Amino acid sequence: SIAGLEPVSQAELPLRVESLSLSLSLSLSLSLSLLSLSPLSDVHTEAVQAVLARHVERKVAVPMPSKRRSLVVQTSMDAYTPPDSSSGSEEEAGPGDDMSAMEHWMSRPSHLGPAHLGSTSSSSSSTQSGGSGNAGRLADSLAHTHISHLAHTHLGHTHLGQLHHQQSAKNQMYVSGVFTGVPVSSRVSAKIQQLVNTLKQPRRPPLREFFVDDFDELLEVQQPDPNQPRPEGAEMMPVRGEALGVVTNWPPSLEAALQRWGTISPKAPCLTSLDTAGKPLYVLTYGKLWSRSIKLAYNILHKLGSKQEPMVRPGDRVALVFPNNDPVAFMVAFYGCLLAEVVPVPIEVPLSRKDAGSQQIGFLLGSCGVTVALTSDACHKGLPKSATGEIPQFKGWPKLLWFVTESKHLSKPPRDWFPHIKDANNDTAYIEYKTCKDGSVLGVTVTRIALLTHCQALTQSCSYTEAETIVNVLDFKKDVGLWNGILTSVMNMMHVISVPYSLMKVNPLSWIQKVCQYKAKVACVKSRDMHWALVAHKDQKDINLSSLRMLLVADGSNPWSISSCDAFLNVFQTKGLRADVICPCASSPEALTVAIRRSVEDSSQPPGRGVLSMQGLTYSVVRVDTEERLSVLTVQDVGTVTPGGLVCVVKPEGIPQLCQTDEIGEFCVCSIATGTSYYGLTGMTKNTFEVYPVSSSGGLVSEYAFVRTGLLGFIGPGGLVFITGKMDGLIMVSGRRHNADDIVATALAVEPMKFVYRGRSFGRTSFVWTTCFLNHNFTIIPQQRIIPLSSLSLSLSLSLSLSLSLSLSQAIDSIHGVGVFCLALVPANTLPKTPLGGIHLSEIKQLYLEGGLHPCNVLMCPHTCVTNLPKPRQKQPEIGPASVMVGNLVSGKRIAQASGRDLGQTDDNDQFLFLSEVLQWRAQTTPDHILYTLLSSRGAVSSSLTCLQLHKRAERVAALLMERAGLQEGDHVALVYPPGIDLIAAFYGSLYAGCVPITVRPPHPQNIATTLPTVKMIVEVSHSACVMTTAVICKLLRSKEATATVDIRNWPPVLDTDDLPKKKPPALYKPTNPDGLAYLDFSVSTTGMLAGVQMSHNAVGAFCRSVKLQCELYPSREVAICLDPYCGLGFVLWCLCSVYSGHQSILIPPVELESNPALWLLAVSQLRVRDTFCSYSVMELCTKGLGLQTEARGLDLSRVRACVVVAEERPRMSLTHSFSKLFKDLGLHPRSVSTAFGCRVNLAICLQGTSGPDPTTVYVDMRALRHDRVRLVERGSPHSLPLMESGKILPGVRIIIANPETKGPLGDSHLGEIWVHSAHNGSGYYSGYGEEVLQSDHFNSRLSFGDTQTVWARTGYLGFLRRTELTDANGERHDALFVVGALEEAMELRGMRYHPIDIETSVIRAHKSIMECAVFPWTNLLVVVVELEGSEQEALDLVPMVTKAVLEEHYLIVGVVVVTDIGVIPINSRGEKQRMHLRDGFLQDQLDPIYVAYNM
Repeated sequence: SIAGLEPVSQAELPLRVESLSLSLSLSLSLSLSLLSLSPLSDVHTEAVQAVLARHVERKVAVPMPSKRRSLVVQTSMDAYTPPDSSSGSEEEAGPGDDMSAMEHWMSRPSHLGPAHLGSTSSSSSSTQSGGSGNAGRLADSLAHTHISHLAHTHLGHTHLGQLHHQQSAKNQMYVSGVFTGVPVSSRVSAKIQQLVNTLKQPRRPPLREFFVDDFDELLEVQQPDPNQPRPEGAEMMPVRGEALGVVTNWPPSLEAALQRWGTISPKAPCLTSLDTAGKPLYVLTYGKLWSRSIKLAYNILHKLGSKQEPMVRPGDRVALVFPNNDPVAFMVAFYGCLLAEVVPVPIEVPLSRKDAGSQQIGFLLGSCGVTVALTSDACHKGLPKSATGEIPQFKGWPKLLWFVTESKHLSKPPRDWFPHIKDANNDTAYIEYKTCKDGSVLGVTVTRIALLTHCQALTQSCSYTEAETIVNVLDFKKDVGLWNGILTSVMNMMHVISVPYSLMKVNPLSWIQKVCQYKAKVACVKSRDMHWALVAHKDQKDINLSSLRMLLVADGSNPWSISSCDAFLNVFQTKGLRADVICPCASSPEALTVAIRRSVEDSSQPPGRGVLSMQGLTYSVVRVDTEERLSVLTVQDVGTVTPGGLVCVVKPEGIPQLCQTDEIGEFCVCSIATGTSYYGLTGMTKNTFEVYPVSSSGGLVSEYAFVRTGLLGFIGPGGLVFITGKMDGLIMVSGRRHNADDIVATALAVEPMKFVYRGRSFGRTSFVWTTCFLNHNFTIIPQQRIIPLSSLSLSLSLSLSLSLSLSLSQAIDSIHGVGVFCLALVPANTLPKTPLGGIHLSEIKQLYLEGGLHPCNVLMCPHTCVTNLPKPRQKQPEIGPASVMVGNLVSGKRIAQASGRDLGQTDDNDQFLFLSEVLQWRAQTTPDHILYTLLSSRGAVSSSLTCLQLHKRAERVAALLMERAGLQEGDHVALVYPPGIDLIAAFYGSLYAGCVPITVRPPHPQNIATTLPTVKMIVEVSHSACVMTTAVICKLLRSKEATATVDIRNWPPVLDTDDLPKKKPPALYKPTNPDGLAYLDFSVSTTGMLAGVQMSHNAVGAFCRSVKLQCELYPSREVAICLDPYCGLGFVLWCLCSVYSGHQSILIPPVELESNPALWLLAVSQLRVRDTFCSYSVMELCTKGLGLQTEARGLDLSRVRACVVVAEERPRMSLTHSFSKLFKDLGLHPRSVSTAFGCRVNLAICLQGTSGPDPTTVYVDMRALRHDRVRLVERGSPHSLPLMESGKILPGVRIIIANPETKGPLGDSHLGEIWVHSAHNGSGYYSGYGEEVLQSDHFNSRLSFGDTQTVWARTGYLGFLRRTELTDANGERHDALFVVGALEEAMELRGMRYHPIDIETSVIRAHKSIMECAVFPWTNLLVVVVELEGSEQEALDLVPMVTKAVLEEHYLIVGVVVVTDIGVIPINSRGEKQRMHLRDGFLQDQLDPIYVAYNM
């Protein structure tokens, strides 16, 4: 019984139900194509259009995704594929798939109706690239409203979260001592759970009075809606079908029936097969079936293998591989197996080695132990063959012997051989395969007694009599087609006309013609067959269906089949079709036929109907509604329970407890006529075939086991069965259950169009194939998401497809109250299909998850459907200094500070305060000692400098500056040189002349337009009085390209140093002030800021001494340097350290590695270098460029003691590990590879050096890091992030971690800004415009409490200190510094701090085609730019993958995904991404992207 919206008395209930059953309604839509030819309009289509009309009124400017022209593919107009009736769970095709002969043509609509939301007039920016116009509109609409217009029709309830369901499932495992099997939700191995628990470090309770430890993110757990409907009826008791009648002449087994008819009526027709023209191809008589089956049975048992070792014995499993147009051969093979007592396993014909789902079929055959496959001659010839003519082994299949069953290939059995025909027993008769939602294939075993009883029950239900004619359009290998058209027909000596799928594609009316031609009494069809007949019936004049007494609708359990039934009856009633003839049935592979509507002559009792609230159904509650409402579902009954069966409705999850009368549950059947097990799967068998339902009091309903059918619904008045969906199609979102078929129907109703058949227009249908599935992979946030896929058969413009996508999203949102996560439009006929043309759902889902769908348009709506992200962090009120100090003290945290060892004054050169004096001293004491060696691209020494040579060249440069340029003491000189010896000589010449040198990277000859302005800017900002360079660069600066880019007249004098004066200067400049300016260090930061740092003579001396001590540099040492010599530590190592320490520097310009990637490592190997320095770009070039060529080159890296990567960023662990692993076999010790860290204010804070402990690696909780907390976890823990120490702290350097906002010291469990105090800190920024004051706190900061006297420099980098168990050289415990990221690049999103590198790492892992990636924030949105390695057709695959990866790993919703070509992301000379340059390029529309997607 159905309870109404308000409680009703038991007396009123029958009246209410009676009125309900009389309320005839048009159904919501046709099963899959929504075609309604009735004069009345289609209710569901109108409902959808009404919903969309509402949205038009509140239209908002939506940013258009942009796509390159090359991506707009033209899909063929005749490739139209109408939709299928079920979302992939059925094996049959949709109405019109591959109907090439049906000449389907689609007419494009001449105008957009009101259903098209968001016409593109307001968003008509260029579709060539993602313009900032789009960007601005998206920012406006998303930053403030989060596109609330898309979600305005949500039903307004917060829903019960899944946590509640899982808990209740665990609590209800045992009821009244009855164990009911393990519920699905609790299938987690105890060992796995134990492992997860041990990985979680125990937490200390936070000290609330001192600080709030808020790094644990709280997921929004949606509370149950107090207003949600709940079942109110009484407990639904089991319903019994009528008793199975005892008929005296029923055979004791199906083989006995075949024997009887084969001997008594051998001429009686059993099966007629048709050709593609619809003419009878072959008529199989009962005599022929009997004799050929005996012959095949004999050959199976005696002619396979040897007499001693037969291949097949009774009870073995045998595969039946027959095409859908050969029912005769299949029927002979099936009955031959029954007579031989072997178990047939009917499967589909594998057309290629990569058929969708074919591998899973192979697994089933393997688990069943199948070694022999029976097939027909024609099928055997059509199978794919190898070059030798053998049938190859299909992927995942066991090795099979293919056996052809045609009589001409078989031996005649001896006269005395006869099959043993037994009464039906519990032996397995056959195995029917079933494809699950996840794509796995199970084998349902059916025993011989179940087979016979099922045939008897069908005979009684359908009133079958001898010699009746039945037209079968269904697949005869399984389900209703097998049970009625192959098995029950033989028991009753009926004549089956089998209409193949290939004929239906050519002539959709063929089954009706056969009904008329043979005066058939029964026809077995699906909704799609009725739909096809509606499309084509006007071509046929003399149709008479009065002979039909039963039209069995196999998919009548699909709630949407009611539309087909109504429309078919409405059209064909005038052709003799009676209303009572249409008999929908409900069945499942496990329970066989569950219920079937009887054909009754008395038309005064119309079939049962119910107009149900869709919202109520999502809560599994039956509520009567009115058809005026938009979100209703009209369902028809599928008759009563089959004879001999006992049916009850139980709760789908947890223990099988009986439902209430107004509650939706899963049907369970207790009958002899059901399947008995999943072959070989005892655990799953127990959960499905051995279910013992219990009542609310806890008592067992029956002592016999029930079988779960997988069908959802309720039992109405009079014991009528109503089906509302299937377990396989169930989508659980936010605690509410949605049926995939319902959502498919809504999607199909969005865009009805004219459907043209043979030049004539018939009604309306939709041009989208839609499949809908749930993405269960959302493990982090326990809320599942809906992904509909629509297959377009038209070449839509981008604006039209966006409009369609929005309409689909809004319709599903409004009618079902559920958000769509991703909507993908794919070209027609590109989705994987099942052999009978249905959509292969699990294969499509796998393609989506792997990023292999290749859609032509994608709409992501994560903002509307992901509603349970962690709560944004609330900023805590300011905590005073005393609380912080005491809090750290109480919790055992020490203040995060550390220092390197002291700088000693021990060496001879330490007596000099100025580097120019050191060079003069070396020129006098060791004039012939080589300081520098420059290598060419071939590895040969191109030039070298001794101490004296360098001194003399520097003198001549000084003479040039003093005499020719007329420079004074303190003037600035720009040195524009390629990496080499000239740069070093020019630098020391500038010092000798008393000038301040600035090293500048020369412009690139092939890219003057972009590189020359940077040179000009540095020259201008540094107020350089002259520019020194080589003759080649001089010429370049005066070239046409250069003058077109920069006005040459504004340049200071340019001096060519290739032609130096021969004489010495009158006197070398003697500096007097150690705090005076030695040189300016200019560089562009990763955020695109140009900054010049002032380095004093004091700082230079301290810097060189610190590096010398750390790396143990002496005149006898050789150091290989492969770095750019223009700024930072690279410049210091290239130009300064050799002069100070006296060691020989082997200089390798990084640009030479582009032509010879092995140059650096070859030099290290051949010159037996112990210490070498490089950049990440050099290391990456070696890792990718050399690969496996290393051994052939004879490299030996065993002498390398320190290979240091110089960088201003977090250590790239994956790259250093790859490098170590790749060159490990060549003698490179992993511990020798380490990193250095420097920044603008201090060019080198950490450097691994030669002695001291190995670099430390820790794993921190990424979630804690977002809240500026450091929490160490074990390796492999969830959310763990590996961090490598950034090298040892240099001598003379002190570090403290401070709060960047309050400037207070932090404990070592906090992430904060790294502050540094050192003699080699920079003196300040130099800009020449008086702006240095603004940045003065970068170099002269003091703590707000604690040690307030020390002056610190702020690095602008976030990091933390950890005291390790290792000991330093001085015997103290070692403090390790871990750099996390730049403060100005860190992104504040949702109150949490994110570092771009972490998100980029997740994105690069998301898809194999992503080469590189960069992220940046923009107006509260996260923009992800990915470089695509592959064809442009893969571009749209990346959008869902990127969005999903960032959402699952970081709880962030990506706002914009930009797919570009390789090389678009700008990278500086240090190998660091220039994200702000990229952002500017994006906003100024300069990226020329392949595709730009705006997530809604």
